[in-house]
Amino acid sequence: MSTCASVSRDLDEPISGTAATAKTWLLLEQPGPWGAHALTSSHLDPALGRAVERAAKGTGVRIALIRRPGRHADCGTPSVRRVYASHTAPGNVWLHSAEVRDPRRLLDLDFAALGAGDHDSFGSALDGRPHTGDPLALVCTNGKRDRCCALLGRPLAAELSASGVDGVWEVTHLGGHRFSPTLLVLPYGYAYGRVGAHAVKEILHSVQDGRIVVEGCRGGSAWERPGQAAELAVRTAAGEYAADALSVVRMDGAAPRWEVTVAHVDGRHWRVAVAQSASLPPRAESCGTSVLGSPARMDVVAVRELAPSTALAS
Repeated sequence: MSTCASVSRDLDEPISGTAATAKTWLLLEQPGPWGAHALTSSHLDPALGRAVERAAKGTGVRIALIRRPGRHADCGTPSVRRVYASHTAPGNVWLHSAEVRDPRRLLDLDFAALGAGDHDSFGSALDGRPHTGDPLALVCTNGKRDRCCALLGRPLAAELSASGVDGVWEVTHLGGHRFSPTLLVLPYGYAYGRVGAHAVKEILHSVQDGRIVVEGCRGGSAWERPGQAAELAVRTAAGEYAADALSVVRMDGAAPRWEVTVAHVDGRHWRVAVAQSASLPPRAESCGTSVLGSPARMDVVAVRELAPSTALAS
């Protein structure tokens, strides 16, 4: 059976520069079934879902629902829900958690402050605290958005949970279901595609050491997609895998070509040329549609380390 994921894999579609963009992630636990647009088609009050979406619009905060791996019967309303917020910009990476009995408390959040990386706003509104456990491994499993997420994501989440990996949650939507199974790791916000359980365990071990695995990485959600591709290319070229070492500090140009400046905490800079093109041949980008499309791809054309004087001038 051909699926959007199998076609993408067979065509060897590049994966770099395809991650969802979000400076801050806000995650609300919601057990039970999810619809295609889970914030308004689950057991969460749809009016609340719409209100939270409106509050987050334009703030840099991306909202998703999460649930524990396993069967998802119509189990009613939980008495207590876990909430996570995570900011992913290097130099201010954090992951906080809270428990709420009434999810309407999310409307007490200052979404603009959250998007800007102010963790105090989360703690003061929800009595949240820094998350001291393992990193979060969020596996997209929402088959109502695309069957590949259910067919490939749910078995991965179940296998990780059964093997004792802590911090595993199912999540409603990470984008790019043709790269299923897809994964987001917090607090650093790097997304992965076409991953198996062994690879996820390696990724999580690296995150615990403050390091990033580049293989299978779609990009860091803190950056726009050209920046994601550029940052990963610099990591590979420089052999730099420390999570907080690199930042995208400038993007010049517009589609279909950008010049991206990537900075190292030690003062080094790189200029990266990134070109956007269409993935060919045309194919259905989702199992939910028969319309053929040519998804955009980000190709790194050149990576050049800048001399110190040039870097200061840029």
